[in-house]
Amino acid sequence: MAKDINQAVREVCLWFPETAEVLSHGSPDFRVRGKTFATYVINHHGDGRVALWLNAPAGAQELYTKEEPKHFFVPPYVGPRGWLGVQLDKGISWKRVAKLVREAYEKVAPPALSAKLGKTIEIKPPTKALTAAQIDPMQSRRAQSVLKTMRRVCLALPETSEDQQFGFPVWRAGKKTFAQAYQYRDSDRPRIAFWVGVERQAMLTGDERFEIPKYMGHNGWIALDVSKHLDEDEVRELALFSYRHFALARMLQQLGER
Repeated sequence: MAKDINQAVREVCLWFPETAEVLSHGSPDFRVRGKTFATYVINHHGDGRVALWLNAPAGAQELYTKEEPKHFFVPPYVGPRGWLGVQLDKGISWKRVAKLVREAYEKVAPPALSAKLGKTIEIKPPTKALTAAQIDPMQSRRAQSVLKTMRRVCLALPETSEDQQFGFPVWRAGKKTFAQAYQYRDSDRPRIAFWVGVERQAMLTGDERFEIPKYMGHNGWIALDVSKHLDEDEVRELALFSYRHFALARMLQQLGER
């Protein structure tokens, strides 16, 4: 069967002794005795990259990013600590990828484990491309249908606009976000989110389609699973309630409200 980049990454990274794959912040971390040497990141915050972030040796980041910007970049968060971003779908050889991963592994692994390595693994390059939805789940047919409804509902309200936040679509009333749509890569469930207030959260979560989302739930937001069903009237009611909370007085006047 044809192999894709996801499989190739695991074939390389899990070859090293005592390597474990751990999901961290939605991305696979590859660790040896609790220390991360590589993270596999797809479309981080909408950047479009299919990449490995490697715990590279000192000086490697500066050298590679300067000489070969097509293949290498400074990753966010860990970049200031010298980590190296490697773009996997821009023609870099997998023999070279394996060598770079080995260098990252050897940086954090106990010497006794590194001594066992022998010749670096060589794999057959992947021949199967990732789909648009694998890179960005919001490109799936279902997510696109949800976005079509969200745009119709949210953009009908006064002084609203669509934007991107952390790689996902959001809708703003003026400068303030009042609605969001998202789907994480490890889930097949697109969701839409609105502000409803903490008191109303408790009522809505009696319906299994609703959940209090991470990060913003404590501020009164609710998320609705729309993987199977989407009622436009329900979306309109939620959107309007959230919009009213964030809209300026002049926007509410355009709705005929004070």
